[in-house]
Amino acid sequence: MSRYRPPQKPSSPYITPEGAIALRKELQYLWMEKRPAITQTVSEAAAQGDRSENAEYIYGKKQLREIDRRVRFLRKRLDVLQVVEHLPNDLSKIYFGAWVTLENEDGKESIYRIVGADEFDAKPEYISMDSPLAKAMLGKNVDDEVIVETPTGAKIWFVVEINYKV
Repeated sequence: MSRYRPPQKPSSPYITPEGAIALRKELQYLWMEKRPAITQTVSEAAAQGDRSENAEYIYGKKQLREIDRRVRFLRKRLDVLQVVEHLPNDLSKIYFGAWVTLENEDGKESIYRIVGADEFDAKPEYISMDSPLAKAMLGKNVDDEVIVETPTGAKIWFVVEINYKV
């Protein structure tokens, strides 16, 4: 069994203003608060002597590597992201940032917001615009059918409402 993974298609560079603020806050917190605190802990642990068996030192260094990795990612990603601050011209269609109410074949309603790939896991009702459901919804109107192929077969939803909350 090989460890090869084919390269993934890059995610969409769009983000909502709220998502951009959240990423900037995370970067600020990691760089200005968490990293200095962990650095201080590692420094104190290193002063105790033998570092090879010092769990606080080893764990602290690991945390610093993880923080640095995340900070590098956030800095690069924030440079690439495009904040979508304006509403689309046609508010009757589903586009990025829309809140969409869908009804499945059983009559159960679900509400989703189409957001960028960097913010979809922040809240359970947020879905990435790169997801199959969001791709199928883009450009649809109220009362349109949304069909998504899943491993268990095609799933059908109906667009009940489209809203662009500000």
